[in-house]
Amino acid sequence: MMIFSIITLFPEIFAPILNHSILKHAQAKKLTEIRIVNPRDFATDKYKTVDDHPFGGGVGMILKVDILTAAIKAAKQAKPGLRTWTILLDPKGQTYTQALARSLITYDHLILVSGHYEGVDFRITKFVDQTISIGNYILTGGEIPALVMVDSITRLLPGVLKPEATNQESFTKDSLEAPQYTRPRSFRNLDVPQILLSGDHKKIQAWQKTQSSRLTRRKPQV
Repeated sequence: MMIFSIITLFPEIFAPILNHSILKHAQAKKLTEIRIVNPRDFATDKYKTVDDHPFGGGVGMILKVDILTAAIKAAKQAKPGLRTWTILLDPKGQTYTQALARSLITYDHLILVSGHYEGVDFRITKFVDQTISIGNYILTGGEIPALVMVDSITRLLPGVLKPEATNQESFTKDSLEAPQYTRPRSFRNLDVPQILLSGDHKKIQAWQKTQSSRLTRRKPQV
């Protein structure tokens, strides 16, 4: 079983996604367990303060390092004895890829720290194992990146999908998947390639390999 502990100030964001489709089935089959940890539960004042103004001035509020480290500690203590890896979701981190997702399934417990507001106290980087970004753009918080990682990693776990379903997907062999088609055969003068209707599996596989290579060359970062 893979356990995901998501540290977030906005737990309500997650249920609509986590309780549907493959993510729901993986939890029902006890292949994954998803836990939500709210940093506000570790605030020590009556106002439940989790952020403060940045030293040196600046716009926005910064999540406090003492609050975040307390949340991380609680997530670890709730699931002791596991091979745990703690990840800060931040635009300054390593870019997330399919290869990185595959490397993370070797752990038993992933703690995903979602920043919000203007950002997090930089000292939190000393209390995590890795910092990851899902792309070179800015989001409101780390909640969407956390969902991206949970989804992409869950798909790779044994028993979640049939092997043939994942073996043909884009990025599985550092290449993109060939184009796919279904009915109708013709739509507004756009026809399904005849080779796919031929029934000749060797020719179809050769066509798919050629198309996969062509699409991959158009995306050199793959």
